[in-house]
Amino acid sequence: MVMLLVRCHTLRTDVEAQPSPLCPSTACIMLLSRHPHLLPQPPFPAPGNHRSTVCFYEFDCLDSAYKLRIRQYLSFCDWLIAEKEREWKGPFYFIQGADPQFGLMKAWSTGDCDSGGDEWKQEIRLTEQAVQAISKLSPKPKFFVLCGDLVHAMPGTPWRKEQTEDLQRVLRTVDPEIPLVLVSGNHDVGNVPTPETIAEFQRTWGDDYFSFWVGGVLFLVLNSQFFYDASMCPTLKQAQDQWLDQQLSIAGQRKCQHAIVFQHIPLFLQSIDEDDNYFNLTKLVRKEMADKFSRAGIKAVFSGHYHRNAGGTYQDLDMVVSSAIGCQLGRDTHGLRVVVVTAERLVHRYYSLDELSEKGMEDDLMDLLKEK
Repeated sequence: MVMLLVRCHTLRTDVEAQPSPLCPSTACIMLLSRHPHLLPQPPFPAPGNHRSTVCFYEFDCLDSAYKLRIRQYLSFCDWLIAEKEREWKGPFYFIQGADPQFGLMKAWSTGDCDSGGDEWKQEIRLTEQAVQAISKLSPKPKFFVLCGDLVHAMPGTPWRKEQTEDLQRVLRTVDPEIPLVLVSGNHDVGNVPTPETIAEFQRTWGDDYFSFWVGGVLFLVLNSQFFYDASMCPTLKQAQDQWLDQQLSIAGQRKCQHAIVFQHIPLFLQSIDEDDNYFNLTKLVRKEMADKFSRAGIKAVFSGHYHRNAGGTYQDLDMVVSSAIGCQLGRDTHGLRVVVVTAERLVHRYYSLDELSEKGMEDDLMDLLKEK
């Protein structure tokens, strides 16, 4: 997804097209639909196992054959960019956020999390503050990842369309030089996802799982609802499992400087042996996934869902749980996490929105970016 957004900006230098956070490829599809001469003729070199994040939101008017050509071309472009990004180029940083979840603050305050949530002005303000804080950082982060629960309204429930449109409007104001990576959460695809709810997410936001490279680091974005309850979509879970094994094989062969996972539900909150609860994966699943990640050399898993800061370690795997941009369920403040990636380690710190807006990154983190 991040690579598609980079490509959109490149193409927009030739022909004007409006950027859109609906899916990073939307502006590119808009451009190609209006200017067919920009699309090279197939065949395009095969991109191997690359998983594209092309979304044709609101482009049903396009001929199906032309859609296929666009999809093939964009997948190939993603592959080209990914090849260039496989090389370590020095320290960089990214921003992680989670759970803007438009509508939860009202629902939580009234004690009606199932049917409440008919107001989300507070979440709009907080997300606008987050976007403004990120956009004025210097140097700019390599990308901004939102780890799920983009809106509160579940699929098929009231206010979902309105919450989605308001979040899309806010995300349009992210600095166009900062790619946006979106992760699916339980409120985005449902506690028990179905092929229909997954398809809706893909139409609205892009793929629910994918990988991308930045500066020699492999990033994996996962749909953690498949680990929670895939009873209504076992085939889709199987597809992600097979794809994930392929990606972990790359990481396991140490073909990357680091490998990092983004997902909504944490493996665990503090300890691999903690009791099962709503905010973690079951012991059986978490142990299986943690062992798989650890064997592959995954450096860290970044998640949200808990609406509080938490985390722990398992073997060499760091489990990082970040609190919410939106509704807080503990004592933390609305905030974002700054993650600095060096050749040897990851250094991360949670900032309140006010702190990041007023002071930016602290000097010790800035110094890490200067390491060679």
